[in-house]
Amino acid sequence: MTRSVYVAGIGRGDGRQVVELGMMELLSRQVDRVGIFRPLAHADADARDPVFDLLRARYRLSQPRAGVLGMTYEQASALQAEEGTDALVARLVGRFHEIAADYEAVLIFGSDFADTNIPAELALNARLANECGAAVLPVVGGAEQSAESVVAEVRNAHDAYTSLGCDVLAMIANRVGPDAAPRARAVAAGIGAHLPVPVYVIPEDAGLAAPTVAQIRDALGAGLLAGDAGGLARDVRDFVFGGAMLPAFLPALSEGCMVITPGDRADLVVGALAAHSAGSPAIAGVLLTLDERPGPDIMALAERLAPGTPLLTVAEGSFPTAAALVGLRGELNAATPRKADIALGLFESHVDSAQLTGRLAGAASGRVTPMMFEHMLIERAQADRRHVVLPEGTEERVLLAAEVLVRRGVCDLTLLGEEQTIRKRAAELGLSLPLLSADAPAARPDGPATARITDPRVSPLRESFAELYAQYRSHRGVSVELAYDVLGNVNYFGTLMVQQGLADAMVSGAAHSTAATVRPAFEVIKADKKQSGTAIVSSVFFMCLADRVLVYGDCAVNPDPNAEQLADIAIQSAATAAQFGVEPRVAMLSYSTGTSGSGSGVDKVRRATELVRARRPDLEVEGPIQYDAAVDATVAAAKMPDSRVAGQATVLVFPDLNTGNNTYKAVQRTAGAIAVGPVLQGLNKPVNDLSRGALVQDIINTVAITAVQAQGAAAPAKGGRP
Repeated sequence: MTRSVYVAGIGRGDGRQVVELGMMELLSRQVDRVGIFRPLAHADADARDPVFDLLRARYRLSQPRAGVLGMTYEQASALQAEEGTDALVARLVGRFHEIAADYEAVLIFGSDFADTNIPAELALNARLANECGAAVLPVVGGAEQSAESVVAEVRNAHDAYTSLGCDVLAMIANRVGPDAAPRARAVAAGIGAHLPVPVYVIPEDAGLAAPTVAQIRDALGAGLLAGDAGGLARDVRDFVFGGAMLPAFLPALSEGCMVITPGDRADLVVGALAAHSAGSPAIAGVLLTLDERPGPDIMALAERLAPGTPLLTVAEGSFPTAAALVGLRGELNAATPRKADIALGLFESHVDSAQLTGRLAGAASGRVTPMMFEHMLIERAQADRRHVVLPEGTEERVLLAAEVLVRRGVCDLTLLGEEQTIRKRAAELGLSLPLLSADAPAARPDGPATARITDPRVSPLRESFAELYAQYRSHRGVSVELAYDVLGNVNYFGTLMVQQGLADAMVSGAAHSTAATVRPAFEVIKADKKQSGTAIVSSVFFMCLADRVLVYGDCAVNPDPNAEQLADIAIQSAATAAQFGVEPRVAMLSYSTGTSGSGSGVDKVRRATELVRARRPDLEVEGPIQYDAAVDATVAAAKMPDSRVAGQATVLVFPDLNTGNNTYKAVQRTAGAIAVGPVLQGLNKPVNDLSRGALVQDIINTVAITAVQAQGAAAPAKGGRP
């Protein structure tokens, strides 16, 4: 039977989209196909459903928007009035079963209590949940309430839903004021001892509540005079109305504020942008009223002072503009992925995901799908948090990824680069990323994840690292003076941090070549002979296809491995696959299958297969075998009917770099696969390379993989002050 969770409320303003996102995360970790059902929605839902659009983009759902909705509130109200509640429920439950037939789990969105014209709305939600066989997760809004009031509402909501026969999964109080949250959590723990379900308290978060510049533009119908997509994505945390003279105006500016001023006040516009350029403080943007627009000289100066910072214009004056902005809150949608990460971080920080997952009925899917693989990476990294150094600390994509990694507690980070530049860039991007200086206290394993900044050029570690590097490279004639110059390079500095135990791992390559990233590791960290008996370093790509994850090796490091090296690559790749939840069934690829071909290339693969079987008799391995016979059950049945690997291989080992690199890129581009890697294997400590075209999510995935690799290494990093 399809598992279902019904996220319900008791009134407006509970911000349950955070909970809907969190539950989607939990369900998609367990099963491959998760559907969404919104029984009731407003009339514009066919054209605009921001939460569904967010989930569809984030979780790569194939479900169309039209396949989500039961009916509109207007249709439901008319049907209920004409034929009664039973007819309404029957229609909606029938629609649910149509959707559920295609999915292993369904997340159901309860009604929103906002001008719905539906009588006894809570009771209708409870009945729909019961008829759909769904567990109910009630959400209580706690904004502007005392801790005792919030907890009383939690108890009342629990009693209301259980009295209507619902199977309550847990209770969540959401948007609780930061001052009230600790007390509410303590009181909730007390009533949790008397309720049969857990109670969770999620505090309000300013980053979620803040609207973006783009949202303000759309709400006001404002024109855009200047600014880019990054500027429009900034959070607006305050409004500062400009009317005073510049000396009195500048002290009123605050971090992330939007300046609202008549368009003819060029002094305030230039002053605000100059303050932003100096980083004191970084503003979100400027909104000009009365349809007054600065002249070309002022606009040119504005572009030079704060490139990318939005300048909006409206025809109305300041008072009607302010009235239109009252109550405008941030919105979770596909255009605000950072807010989704903040929301998910909130949910994961304040809800016991393991406990809640354990209460969900049914077993998890046995397959490892791409989405499950990504979830597993994050979950594994969170379980034993490690410290990863990112040498490219000034790179925009790295900073965006760092915010997600820290928010979700994936790992502690050290960002390398000039401190003022990193802080200014983070402010310009509007990131909610607390950045610590190099001399800040070390992160606590049981505390929140942290990100600190270290500038290799001025770090006190540079001299000691130079002495160490000179020792490592003395056979190459490297002096301490030369080594000191080398240690100004962020990749060398980061590698020495890993080698000396000040970080567990390193990820670089978003702005550096592969050679620049991995050469320091080859020189300093070196290969781990215990892994395979030889000093070979190789790589794999995790190829996330539509319905499975395959491991390709080696596609990035060794141009033409001999039989012994190929066997080592196979054993390393199988170990990496197993470490990340992919059951290793190894295919040693060649241009012929079994005994059908001969020649030096086939003989090399045949010899490598024999070596793997001798060294690791526990591994399922087949070779030589062609790619189609390795992955296609029909071809395997014809070519190797008795093989336990053919047709179901998960680890594919290519005979040389030319074949492997071209194949992974061909599959990536033509099959729409997500290629995560290259992931280096065989080093004493993990260092991984990024593609220079890596997206933010690619960086997140690679850092998570690297953190998990570090868990299998020695003791955690010392957490010193680099």
